[in-house]
Amino acid sequence: MAEPLACPCGPGKPYAACCGAIHDGRRPAATAVALMRSRYAAFALGLSEYLWRTWHPSTRPATVDLDDDLVWTGLVIEDSTGGQPWDDAGTVRFTASWTSGRRSGTLRETSRFAFLDGAWVYVDGSIHH
Repeated sequence: MAEPLACPCGPGKPYAACCGAIHDGRRPAATAVALMRSRYAAFALGLSEYLWRTWHPSTRPATVDLDDDLVWTGLVIEDSTGGQPWDDAGTVRFTASWTSGRRSGTLRETSRFAFLDGAWVYVDGSIHH
């Protein structure tokens, strides 16, 4: 029997029981951190439609175009504020690792999230250098 695909967001759970359940609508992201993890996994898996749907309407681009040469290789959640089921906003500070051909690097960002119409959505982010 084949091993289940590990979730790209990194907690060691099978994808279907982790972000896969959020991506396919079986359960919502309960917190801002859960949405952040699911959005990272969506970037890693090329799920641009999910990224677009989970972007706040006031800051959402017309389309989400992903770089096919970029491979996301790891996520570390560094800190979060708010973003719990009883909150209406939250922030998540993270570092995401990537490779592209022979290059590699990290993206460090503090993302802002809002609870809108019964679901967490990504508002915007500040990149840290």
